[in-house]
Amino acid sequence: MCRSIKTLRPPAMPEEATEDEMRAAALQYVRKVSGFRAPAAHNQEVFDQAVEAVTRATADLLAGLEVRGTARRAS
Repeated sequence: MCRSIKTLRPPAMPEEATEDEMRAAALQYVRKVSGFRAPAAHNQEVFDQAVEAVTRATADLLAGLEVRGTARRAS
């Protein structure tokens, strides 16, 4: 769906994904789903809230994933 969103888990990423990388992926996702690259002023707040929610969900997902051959990270 979003070709510009990269995989943020090992082994695709040699190190733990940063907050900036998770936020960038979230922004790409929200842009794709909403159809807006930059929302109008009257949609900015809900757009920003969606980016924050997707960023949090991404962090939760990555923290909970168990990849074979690696130890699970503590939350």
